[in-house]
Amino acid sequence: MVTSAETTLVGKRVVVTGAGQGVGQGLAKVFAESGAEVLVNDLRHDRASAVADDIVAAGGQASALVFDVTDFEAVNEALTGTGAVDVLVNNAGNAGAFPFTVGHTFADTTPADWEPFFAVNLFGVMHCTRAVMGGMAARGWGRIITMISDAGRTGDQNCAAYAAAKAGAAGFSRSVAIEGGRHGVTANCIALGTMHTPLADGLWAEPESEMAQKVLRDYVIRRPGTPDDVSHLALLLAGQHGEWITGQTIPVNGGYSFAL
Repeated sequence: MVTSAETTLVGKRVVVTGAGQGVGQGLAKVFAESGAEVLVNDLRHDRASAVADDIVAAGGQASALVFDVTDFEAVNEALTGTGAVDVLVNNAGNAGAFPFTVGHTFADTTPADWEPFFAVNLFGVMHCTRAVMGGMAARGWGRIITMISDAGRTGDQNCAAYAAAKAGAAGFSRSVAIEGGRHGVTANCIALGTMHTPLADGLWAEPESEMAQKVLRDYVIRRPGTPDDVSHLALLLAGQHGEWITGQTIPVNGGYSFAL
């Protein structure tokens, strides 16, 4: 965990979407440990409340903030009604609500298959960013961090719509970085490789299985990622030492693909 005074977020309010489990949960707890007040978002109240309660029990500041990132009106009402937001972490991804179309070539899918990927991974990011960006610009300070996938950087087999939505989120973030920079608002993406989250427990329960080894074969560091692998970079981008980093997509991927 990162708790150095150099990465302190004391006095900052952070919203982490999709924080009821997995990477989002880990990030919410790390931000709280750095001193931030964390608003824990999830589709489900029980999951958001459980994470917020854990943070409070550990001495941090947190509360649940339940909304669906795909619902523009709900997002706007929740985020404009909650007070100033200093850091937005767009972590919510459709993997938590919809199955991946792995195993289906693009030619075997239809617009109905594509829509859920764009609704969460692109439009959800746009909805949340729009709700907070104006306030950030008016206050002269803000951080927007969006979790994407290496599929959005390099493409990947049998998940064309997912890759397109994640690539769209990265392009959107670059434009936001240009618009926000003069107002002290930065926008960056973190591109993740395969992560060990509750949704993938079945796969990693047997790390020596043929399926797990097949997944890891393309990784230089042969293990799945964890929230701790992401937290150091996320805190850097959110804090005072990240103010000259903007418009970037930075991989945290165990060497699945390389970036220049």
